[in-house]
Amino acid sequence: MPQKLHKVKTRFAPSPTGFLHIGSARTALFNYLFAKNAEHLGGEGEMILRIEDTDKERSKKEYEDDIIEGLLWLGIGWTGDPSKKLQKKDIGDEINGDIAYQQPYRQSERTDIYKKYLAKMIADGTAYVSKEEPAEAGQRSEVIRLKNQNKKITFHDEIRGDITFDTTELGDFVIAKDPETPLYHLAVVVDDFEMGITHVIRGEDGISNTPRQILIQEAIGAKSPKYAHIPLILAPDKSKLSKRHGAMSINEYRKFGYEKEAMVNFLALMGWSPQSEEGTEKEIYDMEELIPLFDFKKVQKSAAIFNKDKLDSLQNKWFASFNPEERSVKEKGTEFIPLNEMQEKIHESIKSASGYSLKKANDAFASLVYSGGYTYTDTRDKFMSGEIDYIFREPTLDPQKIAWKETPRDKTIEYIKHIEKILATIEQFYNTPIKTALWDYAEKEGRGNILWPMRYALSGQEKSPDPFTLAEILGKEETLRRLKNAEIVLAPH
Repeated sequence: MPQKLHKVKTRFAPSPTGFLHIGSARTALFNYLFAKNAEHLGGEGEMILRIEDTDKERSKKEYEDDIIEGLLWLGIGWTGDPSKKLQKKDIGDEINGDIAYQQPYRQSERTDIYKKYLAKMIADGTAYVSKEEPAEAGQRSEVIRLKNQNKKITFHDEIRGDITFDTTELGDFVIAKDPETPLYHLAVVVDDFEMGITHVIRGEDGISNTPRQILIQEAIGAKSPKYAHIPLILAPDKSKLSKRHGAMSINEYRKFGYEKEAMVNFLALMGWSPQSEEGTEKEIYDMEELIPLFDFKKVQKSAAIFNKDKLDSLQNKWFASFNPEERSVKEKGTEFIPLNEMQEKIHESIKSASGYSLKKANDAFASLVYSGGYTYTDTRDKFMSGEIDYIFREPTLDPQKIAWKETPRDKTIEYIKHIEKILATIEQFYNTPIKTALWDYAEKEGRGNILWPMRYALSGQEKSPDPFTLAEILGKEETLRRLKNAEIVLAPH
C-alpha cells in the first residue's frame, strides 16, 4: 500500500489581463497533475482556480471567460467559491464529469478579508501608513508599507533547490495603496493562507516575488507553502515566446482544429519528461496516464522550447488513434474558419471538379487540418498559392517521379495495381482502415515502393500529407481513378 500523503492543495491564479496562452495553460496543467497525483498515491489533492483581478484597470471579463473556457476544454478541473456555481450558460457544451462547476474565487470580491489583515498588521507594527510625496496632482499622499526586517531569506524550491535572497535591497515595499486597495503581494499571501495552499507551482519569473511574499507571510503569522518554479517557454531561437512563435490563446488553437488530447500531451512534455519505465520513446500520453507519472524531479531547470512541429506531430498521432466514426464526425462537423475569404478562388477551382460543392470543399479542408498537421492558416495559404489544388483537380503526373527511387516502371505498375485491389475491398474509407489494409503489403515490399507512388499519384507532389489522409479526402472512387491514371502514365507507349 502506498503511504498516504498529507493533503495537497495547489492553485492556478491567473490575472484576467490577457487570454489563456500556452505558458499559463501549462502552469494550470502542472498544478492539476500534481494535485491529482497526490490522490493517486492515496492522499488528497485539490486545485483551486483564483482570478487575481486586483488590477482593476486592465482586468476584463472577456479574459476571465477565455481562461475558464480554455480550462474546461483541456479537461483541467478545479474548485472555487463553494457558494457560487457555474451556470450552464457559463460553460456551454464543455461539461465533463471531471470538472468542478464552481465559480472561481475572485480577489475583487475579497476586499473585506484583506482590510482585516491590513488593520491587524498596522496594529501589530508589521506594516505602517507611509506619507508620500504625490508624483502628480490628485494622487494619494499615503500608502501602506511592510516594515522590512532586512534579513536574508532562504527557501527550498522543489525544482531548483535552496535559493537565498537578501531582502535589505527591497526596502519597506508598498503592500496596499490604501486600506481598500491591496496590492498583488499582500492579496496573494492572504489568499494562499486563508485557502490552505500547500504548494505554489508557477513560472520561474515568479522566483523574484517569493522573498516579498515570505516577509508578508511572517508578518501575518502564515506558514510558507512549498514552492516549485517551472521553466519558462521560449521561442525556437531562444527569444521570448511571442504570437509569431505560437504564444496565442489556447482557444485559438482549439479553433484551428487541434485536439485537446494533443494539446494536453504537448503542454505536459514542455519542460517535463515522464521517463517511461519501459525505456521506450513513448510520447503519447492522455491525462490519466500523466497523473501517476507527474513528479517535480522530472521537471527540467532549463527553459522549454516551443516546437510547433512537435505539436503537429502529436496532433496527427492523436487523430490517427480515433476510430473512423470519431474522425468522420470531427472532420465533417468542422467549419473551416477562413472559408469566406477563400470562396472566390474555391468557386474557380470547383468549376471543373466533378461532384464538388462548397460543403465538400469545407470537409476536405477540415480533413487536412485534422489529419495533415496543418492549421487553418497553413491550409488557407497552401490553397491560395495553389499547393493543394490537387483536392479539386487531378494532378499532371511526371512519369519520372511516380516510381520510388530506382524501382523499375513495370514493378511500380504491379505495386499500384495491387494497391487498387486492396483499396477496392475497403468499406469504411477512412485514414485508419486504409492504413491498416495497406500496411502489411508496404512492410513486405518496402514502404517507399508502396507509399511513395500512391501519394504522388494522388497529389502530384513530392511533399504532401500521407497517402492515407489523401485517400480519405479524395474518397474511394477518385482515389482509384487517380491510381489508374498513374498506371497509364507509367505504361510504355
